[in-house]
Amino acid sequence: LSSLEDYKARMKDGQEAIYYLTADTLAAAKSSPQLEVFKKKGIEVLLLSERVDEWAMSHLPEFDGTPLQAIAKGQVDLGKLQDEAEKKQAEASAVSMKPLLDKLKDTLKDAAADVRTTTRLVDSPACLATEEQGMSLQLQRLLKQAGQAAPEMKPVLEINPEHPLVKKLEQGLDGAAHFADLAHILFDQALLAEGGLPADPAAYVRRVNALLV
Repeated sequence: LSSLEDYKARMKDGQEAIYYLTADTLAAAKSSPQLEVFKKKGIEVLLLSERVDEWAMSHLPEFDGTPLQAIAKGQVDLGKLQDEAEKKQAEASAVSMKPLLDKLKDTLKDAAADVRTTTRLVDSPACLATEEQGMSLQLQRLLKQAGQAAPEMKPVLEINPEHPLVKKLEQGLDGAAHFADLAHILFDQALLAEGGLPADPAAYVRRVNALLV
């Protein structure tokens, strides 16, 4: 609780939530693509890597009147910390990239619940998120490691409209031979970045090797 008190004392003007990220290790948390927009804007995020943290935070919706927000859940919403120009650009990207989003949804229908553009990424091409009320990917892994049943909940793939790899995918909509391979690599790399493993590691390696040669 003292850490939360200290965090509140350091919150930026206009910040409406305490942001946090859970991960398997502190190193994984520090390198998560989920942090990119928060680093860009200088917004502090609590990094939690103990096994108990995932469970504890699910029972702590707010602290001293301020809601706690897992940054890997739902669509990123920085409220007053995101200016109108950024919001309008995000809306325009979602419209202009609809053909790509639709094709990615179809290609990745067995792996991703949805595909959408995002403002949370700066340097990375994609990341995985869960819906606001969904079970986090880390909690699903923890339950499986403990031998407990975990619901199979597909993550949401969020893409960075400004990344060169995403632009390359968009340019290849009209029949690029490697579109499906690139789409699956994009998903699997996002999964690796948040601490997971591809469902078929051998297929991931084959796809990467095929593109390299």
